[in-house]
Amino acid sequence: METPEIIQLKPAGVFAFCKICPFIICAIGFLLLAWRCCPLLIWLSLMSTLLAGYRFAYIRNIRYEISPEIIRISRGLFFKRIDQVELFRVKDYILTRPLLLQLFGLMDLELKSTDPVNPVIWLHGIPFSDLVDIIRDRVQEGRQHNRIYEIN
Repeated sequence: METPEIIQLKPAGVFAFCKICPFIICAIGFLLLAWRCCPLLIWLSLMSTLLAGYRFAYIRNIRYEISPEIIRISRGLFFKRIDQVELFRVKDYILTRPLLLQLFGLMDLELKSTDPVNPVIWLHGIPFSDLVDIIRDRVQEGRQHNRIYEIN
């Protein structure tokens, strides 16, 4: 199977929804309290709903771009931040799949690097694939191309 030159990923919608569930539960709780006790609590329900919407949009707007030389992570709605890490700096790969992510065919990938600014790179809620093997191959190619040898 041939891999594309640049792999573009983003967190899944179901992952983003799972991350905002506590905000939705708070919004419903404040709405019920506003109905039963104090109508002013409806403002807290509205604020929780707006925060959930912002967080959902923020998570869905994260972009992971993996090229043969670098990993680029773009995030933010109003203020964009783009982090880049050279692939030859990646040292370890940790793939985690908690039960909830397994149910939806997703994974979290943690890459540990020697980069001083980004020692740990997280790729959250991405579709389960053989991405670790692809990254490992690209890291090895990058190290050979740049003549970098690891000494433990």
